[in-house]
Amino acid sequence: MEARNRNLKDWYGKIQRGEIKLPRFQRHEVWDRQRISSLIETVVHDLPLGITLTLEVGDKEKFISRFLETTTPKENQRVLEHLLDGQQRLTALWRAFHNNYDWETYFIYLKDFDNYDGDKDQTDMSAFFRGRYIKNNGEKYPIWCDDPAQCLQRGYIPTHLLKPEDIQSEIDEWLSKATAPREPEGGKDELKAFYDFQKKVSDRIKDLRSIIANYNLPYLSLPSETDKSVALDVFIKMNTNSKPLSQYDVIVAEVESVMGSSLHDLQDALDKKHSAVGRYGELSDMILTTSALLQGALPNQRGAWDMDKKVMVEKWDIMETGLNRMAEFLRIEGIYDRERLPTNAVLAVIAALYEDIPESGDKRGQDELLLKKYLWYAFFTDRYENSAATHAFSDFTALKRIINGERKENGTKYAETDVPIFADHRLVEKEELLDAEWPKRGTIRGRAVLAVACRLGALDFSTGERLDASNIQQRHYHHLYPDALLKEAEINSYLALNCALISDKTNMTIGRKDPLKYLKDRYEWTTEEIVSERLQSHLVPIPELANGGYEGITDSVRKDKIKKDFDQFLRRRAEFVMNAVRLLVAGRQISASIMFQEHVKEDA
Repeated sequence: MEARNRNLKDWYGKIQRGEIKLPRFQRHEVWDRQRISSLIETVVHDLPLGITLTLEVGDKEKFISRFLETTTPKENQRVLEHLLDGQQRLTALWRAFHNNYDWETYFIYLKDFDNYDGDKDQTDMSAFFRGRYIKNNGEKYPIWCDDPAQCLQRGYIPTHLLKPEDIQSEIDEWLSKATAPREPEGGKDELKAFYDFQKKVSDRIKDLRSIIANYNLPYLSLPSETDKSVALDVFIKMNTNSKPLSQYDVIVAEVESVMGSSLHDLQDALDKKHSAVGRYGELSDMILTTSALLQGALPNQRGAWDMDKKVMVEKWDIMETGLNRMAEFLRIEGIYDRERLPTNAVLAVIAALYEDIPESGDKRGQDELLLKKYLWYAFFTDRYENSAATHAFSDFTALKRIINGERKENGTKYAETDVPIFADHRLVEKEELLDAEWPKRGTIRGRAVLAVACRLGALDFSTGERLDASNIQQRHYHHLYPDALLKEAEINSYLALNCALISDKTNMTIGRKDPLKYLKDRYEWTTEEIVSERLQSHLVPIPELANGGYEGITDSVRKDKIKKDFDQFLRRRAEFVMNAVRLLVAGRQISASIMFQEHVKEDA
């Protein structure tokens, strides 16, 4: 293959006539204003942009396709080419030439015509965009962007005057309005100066139009007989998008090649029908990993490559239902979004297992009890710290055998002891929780500690509102022992056991008071019942939080006391968390009152 030359006027004409389309696996627009401006400047200064890639279309299009954004072909022209690489550039240029972006207008700045004192210094022949907005009166502001005279006063030529087609009447009309304020009432010399200025502006526009129309954007062209897989492989290797091509983009192409179905449309429909699923991760990733498991493939990139794309579409409804039931199951277990999910390795496993779990009845309850044990084991063992996909596949296979009542060669049914996560991995020790990091840092153990409090309902300190899916986004991570207090003692305060998820935006690190006193003063708790109810819902041991007495003692004594008290607090809270975990992995229900009653019995 050799690079061929094609100027922008010819590219423009082919797009306008509908001869060039995009395969549906191409992303939609992703370039921001700055990158679009940089692109316009590159063209105006006649600098190289790089190679574009096309696939010639024979009698039939190889891929489901779409027109470039905002193009409306005037003719019912047969498609001659698919644009494999270069759509961001050509879409940006097409839209800039029409100035049809909703929230910005683009210009070329010409210093010779700048007669406005309000602008900062700009470089001649630079691209400029102005953000637009709509006021209550329905008009688009700033108004000067649509006023030719005010644009020219600022030295701005709107880019829609530069599109490479015959628009001379449009240019003449704009030029007349732009120069109208300068037109003199009489006088030969004044009129000559006016017409000279008008011609100067006109000539500069013509020069810009000539540069753009003749700008060379070279391309490589794959012949129409090129195999689909080869065209796809070349596309992947040559893709120049600023955002790397994802695995999902490739699967999209394969599905559309094999089935003629739009995976994007299927995903959009799933998202619209089951919006809760997207709270737990990238929807495309969950689709691929769940589909892979449904075909007995690893829930990772390798599995996605290996699975049969035709079967993937045929099993779409099963996968979709599984994801929806998975999201509902997680909601019931107090996991409300991806930010609070300890590990995403469980998502595909649970979703794919729902293929064999009935919608109702005792069997559903029995199977979901198994899922519950699996879920909390996944959070409180080291099973998914490494090789998550391989381990998830092994666990899925064993769990599926139990759910389906399969038997081993010796005739006995598969049981929980045959599931690797149960058989080969112990629960974490209480001491392992002491170093668990701040939940916001995304570690499995740190988020797992927080997940237990979420499972209990975690009442808001201020309002007493119980945590649920509707208010999780309004909650914030706060220190129970104030950060400032612990810093004085040179203690790391960012530990999972020192975290509570509440709605107060005020940063609790400003407090240096004793922890419980600070909380009581802050939230004006009036009764011991309120104190107990709200703190216990987070599994906070109240006596250890109330040690205090840090005022009026020497710095060294104060430091030692804070260290001792904080250590006691962490250890006591770790006990609460571990007791809750033991109940959860046994399939038991938990509540804050039950947890504290059991502790009272143990202490007695």
